[in-house]
Amino acid sequence: MAWPIGEELGDGRCRAPSAERNRGPILDVLARILPRQGLVLEIGSGTGQHVAHFAKHLPQLAWQPSEPDPAFRRSIELWVRQGELANVRDPISLDLRERPWPVTAADAIVCINVVHVSPWAATLALLEGAGDVLPPNGVLYLYGPYRRRDRETAPSNEAFDARLLAHDPAWGLREIEQVSEAAEPNGLALAEVVDMPANNYSLIFVRR
Repeated sequence: MAWPIGEELGDGRCRAPSAERNRGPILDVLARILPRQGLVLEIGSGTGQHVAHFAKHLPQLAWQPSEPDPAFRRSIELWVRQGELANVRDPISLDLRERPWPVTAADAIVCINVVHVSPWAATLALLEGAGDVLPPNGVLYLYGPYRRRDRETAPSNEAFDARLLAHDPAWGLREIEQVSEAAEPNGLALAEVVDMPANNYSLIFVRR
C-alpha cells in the first residue's frame, strides 16, 4: 500500500493538507536563503502545491520540479497551469539512486518531506547528487521531522516514526546530526537549522 500524501480533487490535481499548512513557513525560509536568480531543482515535488506556491512568490527564479510518480507529475502540471506560472519547467522523473540525474546543474535544491519516507540509501544518494549538481555556495534545503541528539523527540513525532516503520522498516525519522555527517564528504556543510511549526525543521546546507 502506498503512503497516503494527498487527495484527488476531481480535475487531475492532487491536494495534500500538510502542503497547504507548511508552504507559508517554508516560503519564508526559502525567500531568505535562495539565490536572487537561477535554477531551483525540487526533488520529490509530490502534488505540485509547493512548487506552484514558491514559483508564484519567487518569480525571479526558474523552478524544475521532479517526481517519479506519473500521476503526481500530472498533478504538478495542472497546478502550474492553473497558476499560469511561466517560470516552472515541465516536471521530470528523477530517482535519487539512478545516476546521472537528468539535471546536471542547479543553483539550489529543495527537498521537502522526502528523507523520512525513503530508505537511508536514498538520503545518501541525495547528498551525493547535490554535491555534484550544486555550484560553490549553492544551497540544499531539506524540510521535515527529524530527531536531534540533544533534544527529546516530541511525542507526536515518536508516534509518526512508529507509523513510518510499520509501513516500511527502511523508513523513519533521521537524526539531523546523522544527515550532517553524511553530507560532509560531499562538500556540503550544515549552515543553519531552523525550528518550524508542528515539530519540523528546515536544514540548510551550503556547498563548499
